[in-house]
Amino acid sequence: MRGDIIGNIQKFETRALHAGNIADESRAHAAPIHRTSAYLFRDTEHAANLFNLKEPGNIYTRLQNPTQEVLENRMASLEGGAAALAVASGTSAIFYSIANICRKGDEVVSVRTLYGGTYTMFDSILADFGIKVNFVDGGDPGAIAGAVNDNTRALYTETIGNPLLDVANIKVLSGIAEEHHIPLIVDSTFTTPYLLRPIEHGADIVVHSLTKWLGGHGTGIGGIVIDSGRFDWTDGKFAFYNEPDASYHGLRWAHDLGELNPQAFILRMRLVPLRNLGACISPDNAWLFLQGIETLALRMQRHCDNALRIAEHLKDHPRVEWVRYPGLKDDPYHGLASDQFENGYGGMVVFGIKGGERAGAAFIDSLKLVSHVSNVGDAKSLAVHPATTTHSQLTDEQKAACGITPELIRLSIGIEHVDDIIEDIDSALRTSGGN
Repeated sequence: MRGDIIGNIQKFETRALHAGNIADESRAHAAPIHRTSAYLFRDTEHAANLFNLKEPGNIYTRLQNPTQEVLENRMASLEGGAAALAVASGTSAIFYSIANICRKGDEVVSVRTLYGGTYTMFDSILADFGIKVNFVDGGDPGAIAGAVNDNTRALYTETIGNPLLDVANIKVLSGIAEEHHIPLIVDSTFTTPYLLRPIEHGADIVVHSLTKWLGGHGTGIGGIVIDSGRFDWTDGKFAFYNEPDASYHGLRWAHDLGELNPQAFILRMRLVPLRNLGACISPDNAWLFLQGIETLALRMQRHCDNALRIAEHLKDHPRVEWVRYPGLKDDPYHGLASDQFENGYGGMVVFGIKGGERAGAAFIDSLKLVSHVSNVGDAKSLAVHPATTTHSQLTDEQKAACGITPELIRLSIGIEHVDDIIEDIDSALRTSGGN
């Protein structure tokens, strides 16, 4: 099976193994790791053509790498996008997605319940660059639409909010974005394309932390941006795409790429933010993520199955105040998740422990099998107390607005035998004093 006939293959599991695999001169069956910083030019004309976008090819690994290219093509295939760009981390993917659209004076509308690092980026760092982010309740379409103004250049959400596990209504959000002609950017890290493909529901741009379920083993850091190729960037309010780019001889990205126009967003991201700011992915990490994606369907199904069992178990536990998991039938987002997701409801479970922060600390310190790690999406089960770790940079007021309460425990459920995970959680709850 080679990449040149993958277009005839529709099943997700097959694409996860074969999409993007184009044999090179070595005829290697597995994607090789290309450990090189630079590439030989045939002659000066070849070099000039590459730099002036007259022909495709490799120049320098900060821009692209053959191993990275397989990863990008595979993820574009799995998400149903036109093109993708892999970068050094999930946060780089988010930052570049905004920086590739917005400049000083522009604004973004974002849901409020976000990963702590994303919230800080939007609230503090982008503000220092003169880009304002307006935070809204993701479950209130009226508030979202009302926050859009003449300066708004993008709408941003996570498919499943971190850590409250609220589920975004992608179709409603995409409708608002389409009405105002702004792109909808969706962080789909918690769902992966095995559970949800946001582009099919109207999203324009999808970002992932490759570090999480896509890689799946906690062995590398990376991120990726996938562009649907459908958004019309010729609207004059998107200055980067309509005004001549002095760094590229006056090129207008939305007008002058010919047959590559549908890839304008990813091409500009590669050749402006990535080229000049340099958050490139290493070929070794790109290769690691390719290995993870090959087994994504198998692992993600086990994550989902285990998470549902554990959520149901915690729901009736005497030391637990509340449980949130979209797969629970009485969860407020169960209906929406059921309408949008395939194959399951994700690998994350959050709950409130009786006894508050002190009981939470005792619970975390008592775990033996479940690791105390500020990561998610590992094959191993992980636990963390968000208020004092992943969201600790937020003020008390911001934590309250985002629902980050002292008793909240975040579990990333792994693929161990579910009975062993439950036994470890029960043992830690018994010794937590949370009653």
